[in-house]
Amino acid sequence: MGAGHTHDHGGDAGTDQRRRLLTVLVLTATVMVVEVVGGILSGSLALLADAAHMLTDVVGLGIAVLAATLALRPPTARRTWGYRRAEVLGASLQAGLLLAVGVLIAVEGVRRLLDPPEVTAGLVLVFGAIGLAVNIAGLVILARGRAASVNTRAAFLEVAADGIGSVAVLVSAAVVLATGWQRADALASFVVVALIVPRTLSILRETTAVLLEVAPRDLDLDAVRTHLLEQAHVHAVHDLHASEIVSGLPVLSAHVVIDDTCFLDGHAPRVLDALQTCVAEHFPVPVHHATFQLEPVSHHEHERHAHA
Repeated sequence: MGAGHTHDHGGDAGTDQRRRLLTVLVLTATVMVVEVVGGILSGSLALLADAAHMLTDVVGLGIAVLAATLALRPPTARRTWGYRRAEVLGASLQAGLLLAVGVLIAVEGVRRLLDPPEVTAGLVLVFGAIGLAVNIAGLVILARGRAASVNTRAAFLEVAADGIGSVAVLVSAAVVLATGWQRADALASFVVVALIVPRTLSILRETTAVLLEVAPRDLDLDAVRTHLLEQAHVHAVHDLHASEIVSGLPVLSAHVVIDDTCFLDGHAPRVLDALQTCVAEHFPVPVHHATFQLEPVSHHEHERHAHA
């Protein structure tokens, strides 16, 4: 005997996320082109690094828009969760692109520290200010939806890092204008690298955990087992598993051994209701997609492959 719940897996929230991502994609692509032109005209690595960072954002946001679009497609008989995990795959690709760009910028930054070219700092200030203004606009657009999915959160983090990168560009340009020290531009590019790598690793850890079906970080399965065992008529819990379809959508399944008499006196449905309520309301991570297989005590000897 088992049970589960059906819920809306897309809907208006997903449509709103896609709209926000698409708006930021257009803004970011526009600024990327502006910064490439500015970097070429001024000879600034920091500005080109920020533009390269924005290039990965453009690709990443494009992936994010595609993933958000696929996530809205309804489930089918073969794809019972629809394309929800497209969000996780999209975030993984974004993180991979960022990591590659970070390495390239670091290599070029070292070269320019050893042999710094001349930078036209005035132009860098102008183009850096434009980039920062658009970054702020993008953050405002994405801020409300970033908690809804890892896909939108990855995009938000990219734009946030771009904003800090733009600040670094502006500071380096000011230093060059004030002191003539050209290496400040190369140092600013390392700030971009320092922004890219930690958040990339964070996103990769989260998406890898989802793809490997690791239990949600804030869901303690030992505590879940203990609480399930405290329910009336429950003797044992085994084959307890929990994972996430996407970030924020946990699923759980378990075999629960209950009194044999529950199947004779009609009490089993009430036990099932108690189990569902337990995992949906008692823990920091509410689990609304839970499946329980209820088994009589006498059935235990047939569970040859049962495990904890």
